[in-house]
Amino acid sequence: MLDRRRFLSIAATGAVLGSMPFGRALTGPAAAPVPTIWKGVALGALASMTLVHPDRPHAQAMIDRCLAEIDRLESVFSLYRTDSALSRLNATGRLDDPPAELVELLSFGLSLAQASGGAFDPTVQPLLRLYIDHFSRPDASPFGPSALAIGRARQRVGFADVEVEPGRIRLGRPGAAITLNGVAQGFITDRVAELLQAEGFDDVLIDLGEGRALGQRPEGGPWRAAVADPAAPGRTLFELPLGSGSQRSALATSGGYGTRFGPDPRIHHLLDPRTGRSANHHASVSVAAPRATLADGLSTTLSILSPERRARLLADHPSVRAWFVDAAGRVTGPSGEPAGQA
Repeated sequence: MLDRRRFLSIAATGAVLGSMPFGRALTGPAAAPVPTIWKGVALGALASMTLVHPDRPHAQAMIDRCLAEIDRLESVFSLYRTDSALSRLNATGRLDDPPAELVELLSFGLSLAQASGGAFDPTVQPLLRLYIDHFSRPDASPFGPSALAIGRARQRVGFADVEVEPGRIRLGRPGAAITLNGVAQGFITDRVAELLQAEGFDDVLIDLGEGRALGQRPEGGPWRAAVADPAAPGRTLFELPLGSGSQRSALATSGGYGTRFGPDPRIHHLLDPRTGRSANHHASVSVAAPRATLADGLSTTLSILSPERRARLLADHPSVRAWFVDAAGRVTGPSGEPAGQA
């Protein structure tokens, strides 16, 4: 479904996650409850869920329900399934009786676009499609699309022309198209967490590309998340607690390494809609927040937003903490101060 990869490692004590990307194998005390663990592919990438519950058959049944919910939401947000609600909206420029989830998440994306001055823009899809089509040609210029082609694609981009109502979504510009890849992973992660919590699962760790933790590890204490160096995935830059005992339960990381279009690593999927070019302010940005949807959206936005404007956006979200990684692996806070784990 989604075309970006994250250097996010969830270290689940009591669970063997060594086979997962950027994971660690940790073991807890013998007396700790044995968690029920699922590892597989979800949303087009490796994923995992760890449920701490004494009834293992019930936990396994809940994992199956979560996977069904992920598939259902993918049928709403996927750009690769022609029958998805989002694909149908993009094909016609209008969707009557849209799914409530599409209305909710697109409304959030548009509010983030407004707050960021267009650094985040759900209508950036024509630009992304331009780059994908350009680099799919065997004779593609390694410098990316021409300025003329970018200018034409940008004429189809503009979040202010999108109309969202419970009964209808309309794209105001000819050729406009929506992508919610910058927030959908987080949204789906939150929905899975809410489903589990409603069924009495209080100690949970979810990694669907974005991490969300509930409660605590089997032997007690908060779950741990590790952020890796984008230039050296085997190297952990810092760790932080998630879930019980911490102020935040979700973590998201964005970086240009996630989807590179051509041989030049500076040309990637984190496109600035206002210029049509990839943003290269940071090697990666990590955001911890109470919810994965917010963490996901802000990590994408802060990757594109210029450093001098990020303080204003973060001031609107006092519950959030952000880390910025440069090409040398140095970690700083929003004001450029050295920063490490929370």
